[in-house]
Amino acid sequence: MAHVYVLNGPNLNRLGTREPEIYGRTTFDELAADCVRTAEALGLSATVLQSNDESELIGWLHRAQDEGAGVVINPAAFTHYSYALRDACALVTTPIVEVHLSNPAGREEFRHTSVISGVATGTIAGFGMDSYRLALRAVATLLVT
Repeated sequence: MAHVYVLNGPNLNRLGTREPEIYGRTTFDELAADCVRTAEALGLSATVLQSNDESELIGWLHRAQDEGAGVVINPAAFTHYSYALRDACALVTTPIVEVHLSNPAGREEFRHTSVISGVATGTIAGFGMDSYRLALRAVATLLVT
């Protein structure tokens, strides 16, 4: 069974209480459980992780590369300025999909730039929890073909 890492950056552990008008009321634990269920339905196994630490996210990307796993990543604030995370994403040779609950392009100006999207296979944003489901579907399709 193909494997996918669903990686989540800073403050996503606060889902459900952090700006619910933007990020929704789904908690991180609920998001993680939904990602595991969705992955299984698509024939994937999933590991869902969250960290506020850039170096931990980089380590998980290295692990995904070493294991040949696909990646769904919500870099959160690191999206806009973390060249270290961007470089770690660039070394992943399996499908890597950048995902966002909200639509960064429709928000504050500083959120319009992603240093990650240029090295990702694709980006899905603005569909709330469905962004993750769509990203997992894309990874499943790309891992099989």
